Amino acid sequence: MLIGIISDTHTRPLPQDCIARLETTELILHAGDFADAETLAAIRAIGPPVKAVHGNVDDSDIRRTLPGELLVKAGAATFAILHDAGPRANRLARMRKHFPKANAVVFGHSHIPLHEHEDGFHVFNPGSPTDRRSQPVHTMGLATVGHGTIAFEIVELP
Repeated sequence: MLIGIISDTHTRPLPQDCIARLETTELILHAGDFADAETLAAIRAIGPPVKAVHGNVDDSDIRRTLPGELLVKAGAATFAILHDAGPRANRLARMRKHFPKANAVVFGHSHIPLHEHEDGFHVFNPGSPTDRRSQPVHTMGLATVGHGTIAFEIVELP
């Protein structure tokens, strides 16, 4: 199962390369900061189902529509999604304790792509496809769920 992962889109249109990759996935995970309902609608219009949480800049419509945290079963894996996973120190252990039923935690907020894992548990931040801030390029993520495995990829966008 191929899953597209994005976050921190902030009302900006997705790059065409990001849309093309998302169209090939079976599921899209979004870790918050759409900013408004129109951005959420545009991402849902790409095609695959969208599972998402709200972020710190999302308006009241988004906050009423989306939870702050979410567990998503995808194939043989369970993903936890939240916007802000907190400080870098001890993040992996903290997220494992907070989401004991998850195989992976997907988060955003920092706009900094990240993949850490230990003993089969992953934390993953796709960065942002639209707002790179201090990063050299825009990014998104892909996850491939197999039989008992999850492989993550950070994708650089032109």
